[in-house]
Amino acid sequence: TDLTVTGIDFLKSQNSSLHHTDAYNIENLVVRRGQDFQLQLSFSRELKDADKLVLHFGIGEKPNKTKETLIALNARQKRDVSGWQISIVKNSGKECLLSVTSSPEAMVGKYTLNVKTGTNIYKPQNNTVYLLFNPWCKDDAVFLADEAQRREYVLNDTGYIYVGSAYRIYNRPWNFGQFEELILDTCIYLLDKSKLKISFRRDPVLVSRVMSALVNSYNDNGVLMGNWSGNYNNGTSPMDWIGSVSILQKYYKTKKPVRYGQCWVFSGVLTTVMRCLGIPSRCVSNFNSAHDTEENLRIDIYLNEVGEKVDGISLDSIWNFHVWNDVWMKRKDLPAGFDGWQAIDATPQEESEGIFQCGPCPLKAIREGEVYLPFDSKFVYAEVNADKVYWVVKKVNGKDKYIKVNTETQGVGVNISTKAVGQNTREDITAQYKFPEGSKEERKAMQNASSFLHARIRPRALFFSSVATDDVDSRPAVSCEKVSKTGLQLEITNKALYPGNPLELAITVKTSTPGSWTINLASSCQLQSYTGKVEGSLGCVKETIKLEGKSEMQVPLKIAADAYMKMLASVEDEALIHVTAIAEVQGTDDKLTKETTMSFEYPPITIQMPETAKLNKEFACAFIFKNNLNMPLNNCKLLVEGLGMFKMTEFDEGDVEPGKIIKSEVICTPIRPGEKKMVAKLTSTQIKAISVEKTITIT
Repeated sequence: TDLTVTGIDFLKSQNSSLHHTDAYNIENLVVRRGQDFQLQLSFSRELKDADKLVLHFGIGEKPNKTKETLIALNARQKRDVSGWQISIVKNSGKECLLSVTSSPEAMVGKYTLNVKTGTNIYKPQNNTVYLLFNPWCKDDAVFLADEAQRREYVLNDTGYIYVGSAYRIYNRPWNFGQFEELILDTCIYLLDKSKLKISFRRDPVLVSRVMSALVNSYNDNGVLMGNWSGNYNNGTSPMDWIGSVSILQKYYKTKKPVRYGQCWVFSGVLTTVMRCLGIPSRCVSNFNSAHDTEENLRIDIYLNEVGEKVDGISLDSIWNFHVWNDVWMKRKDLPAGFDGWQAIDATPQEESEGIFQCGPCPLKAIREGEVYLPFDSKFVYAEVNADKVYWVVKKVNGKDKYIKVNTETQGVGVNISTKAVGQNTREDITAQYKFPEGSKEERKAMQNASSFLHARIRPRALFFSSVATDDVDSRPAVSCEKVSKTGLQLEITNKALYPGNPLELAITVKTSTPGSWTINLASSCQLQSYTGKVEGSLGCVKETIKLEGKSEMQVPLKIAADAYMKMLASVEDEALIHVTAIAEVQGTDDKLTKETTMSFEYPPITIQMPETAKLNKEFACAFIFKNNLNMPLNNCKLLVEGLGMFKMTEFDEGDVEPGKIIKSEVICTPIRPGEKKMVAKLTSTQIKAISVEKTITIT
């Protein structure tokens, strides 16, 4: 009688445990490439030596042997031409245990499995197997040797994204949720949508590049629409997301871009997609991030006579922070030595090869100024290395005159941050991106980069108002640094800033050489968004002060609460306080600028819940917030999510008056064991960014 297959057991729990895929919330088998997995076949009779037994794994719409999209594994031959292997582990009675090992260079994605015995073909009911990249396999291009790093960069489904300003960095908890329902299918859908040839899906370089394009919606109706306008009426404010799950699930269900994202949202979603597919990934925050549209490694900053930043003259900008991603892989497409971390960026800032995509660009290339290497190394190099050139715009005979006051060579690309491996702390990875400022190696890298960056490139920035270019040439070229005659120094200090209280700031002016010095000081305080866009002016001070020899003087800058409260409520994004000071010593060429960005301090949210809970057993979790500010918070919303415990929930809390306490409760039923995190965020008209997280152990 003919041999027929009567059933297949995918041995899901055993295979997924060995492949580190047991957390995926999906019925199908999920395995990693280059590693063996077992299948148990049941037959109509015993399998004999003469019987033919062939497994067919097909990927794509029309699987085809010559394109290697159809893998035919003959159980009687150990190895297939494509690098896949099969062997019979055990054959007894009507059952047969098979071991299958995919090639470590196999295409990642969704395979269908059919079994051929003689002329009979058996199609199992749920015959889809997902094959992912494998950082545990030495021969996979994404191999990562350190187990703690694999746990962090592939398996951790929660983390932090660092935001704020270079002077006060804080963490924003983020749920990546790469194992949640529909997330893997969304990633496969994006691969299908990417127009990337199926044969290219074996290469993490190309997969990470197309995903950097698909996580934004600009060229391909991808996942997220960027919006920096401050108007989010017909969507969700970027401040209101606390993780990637609801974004990706909504995208998968509607197949339409989700509104809206800004850089940390793009980065959080891209981390989810990369980790889900098995590519080690981390969110990277660059503080004082340069957006250099002209590729001249120079960001021009224009100030008026009281030191207020003037927008709209230059397309260049400095973002308080910008978040992108690093992914870990070998670069077989590049000369030796560029393996390891590669920068990729899904925020649509600049077009690359006609599409809003960025990377992967080796960190080593950025560090050493090898900016001729693909992909987008010039742009990333400038983000962490550009110089800031300050100009004061003065009216002379009715015309704008630009006077250069200062060049700052060390202010851009500082405190580059990511979450530390296995710890809830910040790791500073600046040294992976650049040599120490002022070191011999850094100067060499800068000369190296500059030799490739001589071209003047037409500005092509997306989000900033265009500028009339006829006045460009009236700006003087940047001259060399002059040595200070007076030893002039500026410092900006402040007391803690609480919304609803006056802002108390001070500018300290110092001189350190003998002589009498008369100094013109101008200082301004502005409200700005994290991209450096000025939202409004809060106040300024102009004074002439006299200093003798080595001495100093403090000039206060105090802003009443009424001066900024209305403005704070009108800004949709999180507002930062930006202070600029300009000092010019009369009768000398000594000029100096100093600027700093500060964030407000907010009252905390408290989470009350047990330290441990049992699998599938309910427990209660309460979120408590007391408004201890001197002002009401209007239209308060509390967003809470606990991966593997309960779905994202939103509470409308209305207006919360000063001194008032609000309390909300959720009932959780944990469905996965291990350490889980509860994340909560409170947003209101006035303040956008109070967040908290707490860990619970599920046994």
